[in-house]
Amino acid sequence: MSQTAACLHPNPGWTGAESPFSQSPQSPSATDMVGKHCILELYNCDPSKLDDEAFLRTAITTAAKRAGATLLNLITHRFEPQGVTGLALLAESHISIHTWPESGYAAVDVFTCGDHTMPERACTVLSEELNAGHYKLKSFRRETPCSVAGAEREPALVAA
Repeated sequence: MSQTAACLHPNPGWTGAESPFSQSPQSPSATDMVGKHCILELYNCDPSKLDDEAFLRTAITTAAKRAGATLLNLITHRFEPQGVTGLALLAESHISIHTWPESGYAAVDVFTCGDHTMPERACTVLSEELNAGHYKLKSFRRETPCSVAGAEREPALVAA
């Protein structure tokens, strides 16, 4: 059975529900959000792991799976004299990591659309795998804009 990108991508919450950007004082419900975004700061990490591109590729792959996301592509780059940047393209959005081994620090961004994924689980995996001494996690919902809530989605017309 072949899959298309459209069948991999979840419904991002465009259900026609009242948008939190309208004048309504209601707090957003699960149908009002496109997805969840986590910003993770990792401190006092194992410097050798922060500089190991192959290790980070495995950790990112594991993090995506643990979050319930579909990994479409993974690109990484190791810098000289140290540091790695990785970007995982998910059917649901992305995971990125930037490392500074000399400081024991990693900056992580996990954004997933839909309600079937759990980006916090990806953050837990990366924190544990990198042996973070401590971390800061900020998590927030990406809300559905009024302009797309309830709108029928059509492909954009491209001028020739």
